[in-house]
Amino acid sequence: MAHPTDGSRPSSARIYAHLLGGADIDGADREAADTLVGAFPSVRDAGRANRGFLLRAVREIAATGVTQFLDLGSGLPVHPNVHDVARALHPDARVVYVDNDPTVVSHRQATADGDGVVTVEGDLRDPEKILEHPRVRATLDFDRPIGLIAVAVLHFVPGDAQAVISSLRDALAPGSHLVVTHACSETMSEEEIKIGETIYQRTSSPVNLRTRAEINALFDGFDLLPPGLVPPADWRPVAPELEPYPERSHEMLAAVGALSR
Repeated sequence: MAHPTDGSRPSSARIYAHLLGGADIDGADREAADTLVGAFPSVRDAGRANRGFLLRAVREIAATGVTQFLDLGSGLPVHPNVHDVARALHPDARVVYVDNDPTVVSHRQATADGDGVVTVEGDLRDPEKILEHPRVRATLDFDRPIGLIAVAVLHFVPGDAQAVISSLRDALAPGSHLVVTHACSETMSEEEIKIGETIYQRTSSPVNLRTRAEINALFDGFDLLPPGLVPPADWRPVAPELEPYPERSHEMLAAVGALSR
């Protein structure tokens, strides 16, 4: 999820989709992506590992019987999407994608919108507005478990990200799950942190790194599923779609938590 962009600044959503092989970019986006790859040669592998984790997590959650997903900061569509994975197990699964970048929203609405898969414009920094959105309420039943997805988005949220997640958690039914990946300040050198922050400061989404303890605190009220908070590639690594993942590209941490209350 990016801050709304006027088109003159690089878009983190377009850069991420490009790194996954899902979007052609040029201009400021291309320059920022090339700078990022030059500074972090493993960033493409990290992106694939992050995406692979998301797909595995959705598959695992759907296998528990969850048929509804709320994907926050979903970014541009890259196949397979959350609804593709969920509907492989539950053909009637319902998915709401949320992003505050109008370009992302338009792309998603053009490729899949309706019949239980919808995309709405919303800002994660205003969770109550997302929860009250008419299309969100019309698509998801908050009296039943929901898979809440916040993958590679919370490090673009300044301030108290835990308060944002807590507001969303309080709206969920028992049996819901939280899926998170987050850039961690403790898995990078000071030089890497400085370079990364400088690159993203020029995009539509300045980055806000957090410590392992701060990322773990996002799961307050949730029970972490094994193996806990780990690099994305190390979370139940069974998906054959992933290419080998270099050991030293663990800038992100990932986890899935279950709401038991």
